[in-house]
Amino acid sequence: MDIKALSTPVSELSRKAGAAVMEIYQKDFAIYDKSDSSPLTEADLAAHKILVEGLEALTPDIPVLSEESNETVKEERMHWNTYWLIDPLDGTKEFIKKNGEFTINVALIDKGEPILGVVYAPAINTLYCGSKANGAYKQSNNQAAVPIRVKAAPQRNTGWKIVGSRSHQSDEFKAFMEKLPGAEVVAMGSSLKLCLVAEGSADLYPRLGLTSEWDTAAAHAVVLAAGGLVLNMKNMKPLVYNQNKGTLLNPHFIVCSSINDHWS
Repeated sequence: MDIKALSTPVSELSRKAGAAVMEIYQKDFAIYDKSDSSPLTEADLAAHKILVEGLEALTPDIPVLSEESNETVKEERMHWNTYWLIDPLDGTKEFIKKNGEFTINVALIDKGEPILGVVYAPAINTLYCGSKANGAYKQSNNQAAVPIRVKAAPQRNTGWKIVGSRSHQSDEFKAFMEKLPGAEVVAMGSSLKLCLVAEGSADLYPRLGLTSEWDTAAAHAVVLAAGGLVLNMKNMKPLVYNQNKGTLLNPHFIVCSSINDHWS
Protein backbone atom coordinates (compact mmCIF):
# COMPACT_ATOMS: atom_id res chain seq x y z
CA MET A 1 0.00 0.00 0.00
CA ASP A 2 1.57 3.30 -1.13
CA ILE A 3 0.40 5.76 1.52
CA LYS A 4 2.37 8.59 -0.02
CA ALA A 5 0.55 8.17 -3.33
CA LEU A 6 -2.86 8.11 -1.64
CA SER A 7 -2.54 11.53 0.01
CA THR A 8 -3.27 13.58 -3.11
CA PRO A 9 -6.35 11.70 -4.42
CA VAL A 10 -7.85 11.48 -0.91
CA SER A 11 -7.32 15.22 -0.45
CA GLU A 12 -8.99 15.87 -3.81
CA LEU A 13 -11.89 13.62 -2.85
CA SER A 14 -12.31 15.50 0.43
CA ARG A 15 -12.43 18.78 -1.45
CA LYS A 16 -15.07 17.35 -3.79
CA ALA A 17 -17.19 16.33 -0.80
CA GLY A 18 -16.58 19.76 0.71
CA ALA A 19 -17.88 21.47 -2.44
CA ALA A 20 -21.10 19.45 -2.23
CA VAL A 21 -21.46 20.37 1.44
CA MET A 22 -20.97 24.07 0.68
CA GLU A 23 -23.74 24.05 -1.91
CA ILE A 24 -26.13 23.06 0.86
CA TYR A 25 -24.47 25.23 3.51
CA GLN A 26 -25.25 28.32 1.47
CA LYS A 27 -28.94 27.42 1.33
CA ASP A 28 -31.70 26.87 3.87
CA PHE A 29 -31.02 23.20 4.38
CA ALA A 30 -33.36 20.60 5.83
CA ILE A 31 -32.57 18.99 9.18
CA TYR A 32 -33.63 15.49 10.03
CA ASP A 33 -33.38 13.38 13.21
CA LYS A 34 -31.23 10.28 13.51
CA SER A 35 -32.02 7.53 16.01
CA ASP A 36 -29.70 9.15 18.57
CA SER A 37 -31.48 12.51 18.09
CA SER A 38 -28.39 14.30 16.76
CA PRO A 39 -28.98 16.50 13.71
CA LEU A 40 -28.44 15.01 10.30
CA THR A 41 -28.36 17.33 7.32
CA GLU A 42 -28.58 16.82 3.62
CA ALA A 43 -24.87 17.64 3.59
CA ASP A 44 -24.05 14.52 5.63
CA LEU A 45 -25.64 12.30 3.03
CA ALA A 46 -24.17 14.14 0.03
CA ALA A 47 -20.62 13.96 1.42
CA HIS A 48 -21.10 10.34 2.51
CA LYS A 49 -22.04 9.28 -1.01
CA ILE A 50 -19.10 11.09 -2.63
CA LEU A 51 -16.55 9.80 -0.14
CA VAL A 52 -17.70 6.18 -0.04
CA GLU A 53 -18.00 5.86 -3.82
CA GLY A 54 -14.68 7.66 -4.35
CA LEU A 55 -12.74 5.56 -1.85
CA GLU A 56 -14.22 2.31 -3.13
CA ALA A 57 -13.09 3.26 -6.65
CA LEU A 58 -9.63 4.38 -5.44
CA THR A 59 -8.92 1.31 -3.31
CA PRO A 60 -11.40 -1.48 -4.14
CA ASP A 61 -9.80 -3.91 -1.69
CA ILE A 62 -10.11 -1.61 1.35
CA PRO A 63 -13.56 -1.43 3.02
CA VAL A 64 -15.10 1.85 4.14
CA LEU A 65 -16.82 2.68 7.42
CA SER A 66 -18.70 5.97 7.59
CA GLU A 67 -20.72 7.52 10.37
CA GLU A 68 -23.65 7.16 7.99
CA SER A 69 -22.97 3.49 7.15
CA ASN A 70 -25.74 1.03 7.91
CA GLU A 71 -25.66 -1.27 10.92
CA THR A 72 -24.51 -4.25 8.85
CA VAL A 73 -21.32 -2.42 7.85
CA LYS A 74 -20.76 -1.28 11.42
CA GLU A 75 -20.90 -4.90 12.55
CA GLU A 76 -18.64 -6.14 9.73
CA ARG A 77 -15.91 -3.63 10.67
CA MET A 78 -15.15 -5.77 13.73
CA HIS A 79 -13.33 -8.18 11.40
CA TRP A 80 -11.32 -5.53 9.53
CA ASN A 81 -7.61 -4.82 10.02
CA THR A 82 -7.28 -2.13 7.35
CA TYR A 83 -10.14 0.16 6.40
CA TRP A 84 -11.18 3.73 5.66
CA LEU A 85 -12.91 5.53 8.52
CA ILE A 86 -14.80 8.68 7.58
CA ASP A 87 -17.03 11.33 9.04
CA PRO A 88 -18.79 13.02 6.13
CA LEU A 89 -19.64 16.05 8.25
CA ASP A 90 -17.96 16.49 11.61
CA GLY A 91 -19.29 19.39 13.63
CA THR A 92 -22.93 19.18 12.61
CA LYS A 93 -23.92 21.68 15.28
CA GLU A 94 -21.32 24.14 13.94
CA PHE A 95 -22.73 23.58 10.45
CA ILE A 96 -26.25 24.41 11.65
CA LYS A 97 -24.96 27.48 13.49
CA LYS A 98 -23.16 28.46 10.27
CA ASN A 99 -19.91 29.39 12.02
CA GLY A 100 -17.73 27.51 9.52
CA GLU A 101 -16.09 25.19 12.05
CA PHE A 102 -17.03 21.87 10.48
CA THR A 103 -14.94 19.36 8.59
CA ILE A 104 -14.86 16.39 6.27
CA ASN A 105 -12.72 13.67 7.89
CA VAL A 106 -11.08 10.78 6.05
CA ALA A 107 -8.68 8.37 7.78
CA LEU A 108 -6.98 5.14 6.81
CA ILE A 109 -6.75 2.76 9.77
CA ASP A 110 -4.29 -0.13 9.90
CA LYS A 111 -4.19 -2.49 12.89
CA GLY A 112 -5.81 0.09 15.14
CA GLU A 113 -3.60 3.03 14.13
CA PRO A 114 -4.54 5.95 11.85
CA ILE A 115 -1.78 5.97 9.23
CA LEU A 116 -3.23 8.61 6.89
CA GLY A 117 -5.63 11.42 7.64
CA VAL A 118 -7.22 14.28 5.74
CA VAL A 119 -9.26 16.96 7.49
CA TYR A 120 -10.90 19.50 5.21
CA ALA A 121 -12.80 22.55 6.45
CA PRO A 122 -14.62 23.74 3.32
CA ALA A 123 -16.12 26.94 4.73
CA ILE A 124 -12.62 28.30 5.45
CA ASN A 125 -10.96 26.38 2.58
CA THR A 126 -8.36 24.83 4.85
CA LEU A 127 -7.02 21.30 4.50
CA TYR A 128 -4.81 19.32 6.86
CA CYS A 129 -3.13 16.11 5.76
CA GLY A 130 -0.85 13.82 7.70
CA SER A 131 0.89 10.48 7.32
CA LYS A 132 4.15 8.90 8.39
CA ALA A 133 5.21 8.86 4.75
CA ASN A 134 4.60 12.57 4.04
CA GLY A 135 4.63 14.25 7.46
CA ALA A 136 1.91 16.78 8.25
CA TYR A 137 0.96 19.87 6.32
CA LYS A 138 -1.70 22.54 6.09
CA GLN A 139 -3.04 24.19 2.96
CA SER A 140 -5.17 27.32 3.17
CA ASN A 141 -7.03 29.20 0.43
CA ASN A 142 -5.36 27.22 -2.37
CA GLN A 143 -1.93 28.51 -1.41
CA ALA A 144 1.10 26.24 -1.26
CA ALA A 145 0.96 23.62 1.48
CA VAL A 146 3.18 24.31 4.47
CA PRO A 147 4.61 21.73 6.91
CA ILE A 148 3.20 21.84 10.45
CA ARG A 149 4.64 20.64 13.73
CA VAL A 150 3.51 20.50 17.34
CA LYS A 151 5.25 22.94 19.67
CA ALA A 152 7.00 22.22 22.94
CA ALA A 153 4.71 22.67 25.94
CA PRO A 154 5.31 25.45 28.50
CA GLN A 155 7.83 24.50 31.18
CA ARG A 156 5.63 25.84 33.97
CA ASN A 157 1.97 25.38 34.82
CA THR A 158 1.14 28.81 33.41
CA GLY A 159 0.97 30.15 29.88
CA TRP A 160 -0.87 27.17 28.45
CA LYS A 161 -3.24 27.35 25.49
CA ILE A 162 -5.91 24.70 25.95
CA VAL A 163 -8.33 23.74 23.19
CA GLY A 164 -11.93 23.48 24.31
CA SER A 165 -15.10 22.63 22.49
CA ARG A 166 -17.29 25.48 21.36
CA SER A 167 -20.42 23.38 21.85
CA HIS A 168 -19.46 20.91 24.61
CA GLN A 169 -17.59 21.95 27.77
CA SER A 170 -18.06 19.30 30.41
CA ASP A 171 -17.69 19.62 34.16
CA GLU A 172 -14.64 17.37 33.86
CA PHE A 173 -13.04 19.84 31.44
CA LYS A 174 -13.63 22.69 33.86
CA ALA A 175 -12.03 20.66 36.66
CA PHE A 176 -9.04 19.90 34.44
CA MET A 177 -8.56 23.60 33.74
CA GLU A 178 -8.16 24.25 37.45
CA LYS A 179 -4.84 22.38 37.31
CA LEU A 180 -3.45 24.97 34.88
CA PRO A 181 -4.29 28.36 36.40
CA GLY A 182 -4.47 31.25 33.98
CA ALA A 183 -4.55 28.99 30.93
CA GLU A 184 -6.14 30.42 27.83
CA VAL A 185 -9.03 28.43 26.38
CA VAL A 186 -9.09 28.35 22.59
CA ALA A 187 -12.64 27.47 21.52
CA MET A 188 -13.09 25.49 18.35
CA GLY A 189 -15.55 23.07 16.80
CA SER A 190 -15.15 19.67 15.13
CA SER A 191 -11.83 17.86 14.57
CA LEU A 192 -10.16 21.23 14.01
CA LYS A 193 -9.47 21.08 17.77
CA LEU A 194 -6.87 18.36 17.27
CA CYS A 195 -5.43 20.21 14.29
CA LEU A 196 -4.75 23.28 16.43
CA VAL A 197 -2.38 21.19 18.52
CA ALA A 198 -0.86 19.61 15.40
CA GLU A 199 -0.01 23.01 13.93
CA GLY A 200 1.33 24.43 17.21
CA SER A 201 -1.46 26.96 17.74
CA ALA A 202 -2.36 25.29 21.05
CA ASP A 203 -0.54 23.17 23.61
CA LEU A 204 -3.18 20.73 24.72
CA TYR A 205 -6.60 19.35 23.97
CA PRO A 206 -8.18 17.30 26.75
CA ARG A 207 -11.35 15.61 25.53
CA LEU A 208 -13.36 14.71 28.60
CA GLY A 209 -16.63 13.95 26.88
CA LEU A 210 -18.06 11.50 24.37
CA THR A 211 -16.70 11.20 20.83
CA SER A 212 -16.90 8.49 18.22
CA GLU A 213 -13.97 6.97 16.38
CA TRP A 214 -14.85 8.68 13.10
CA ASP A 215 -14.77 12.05 14.89
CA THR A 216 -11.07 11.79 15.70
CA ALA A 217 -9.24 9.36 13.40
CA ALA A 218 -8.33 11.71 10.54
CA ALA A 219 -7.07 14.51 12.77
CA HIS A 220 -5.34 11.92 14.96
CA ALA A 221 -3.24 10.91 11.94
CA VAL A 222 -2.36 14.57 11.37
CA VAL A 223 -1.27 14.96 15.01
CA LEU A 224 0.93 11.87 14.82
CA ALA A 225 2.53 13.04 11.59
CA ALA A 226 3.18 16.43 13.21
CA GLY A 227 5.08 14.79 16.06
CA GLY A 228 2.28 14.81 18.64
CA LEU A 229 0.42 12.28 20.73
CA VAL A 230 -3.21 11.29 21.21
CA LEU A 231 -3.46 9.36 24.46
CA ASN A 232 -6.15 7.37 26.20
CA MET A 233 -6.53 9.17 29.52
CA LYS A 234 -7.24 5.92 31.37
CA ASN A 235 -3.73 4.57 30.83
CA MET A 236 -1.81 7.31 28.97
CA LYS A 237 -1.23 4.93 26.07
CA PRO A 238 -1.96 5.72 22.39
CA LEU A 239 -5.62 5.91 21.44
CA VAL A 240 -6.51 2.98 19.18
CA TYR A 241 -9.35 2.16 16.80
CA ASN A 242 -11.61 -0.82 16.19
CA GLN A 243 -10.30 -2.66 19.23
CA ASN A 244 -13.43 -2.49 21.37
CA LYS A 245 -15.86 -4.64 19.46
CA GLY A 246 -18.88 -3.54 21.45
CA THR A 247 -18.72 0.18 20.72
CA LEU A 248 -17.40 2.82 18.34
CA LEU A 249 -17.10 5.37 21.14
CA ASN A 250 -13.71 6.70 22.21
CA PRO A 251 -12.57 6.83 25.83
CA HIS A 252 -11.56 10.22 27.21
CA PHE A 253 -8.31 11.28 25.56
CA ILE A 254 -5.73 14.03 25.48
CA VAL A 255 -3.87 15.56 22.52
CA CYS A 256 -0.41 16.93 23.28
CA SER A 257 3.18 17.27 22.08
CA SER A 258 4.44 15.17 25.01
CA ILE A 259 3.36 13.99 28.45
CA ASN A 260 3.84 16.76 30.99
CA ASP A 261 3.99 16.60 34.79
CA HIS A 262 1.81 19.70 35.15
CA TRP A 263 -1.31 17.95 33.93
CA SER A 264 -0.62 14.21 33.78
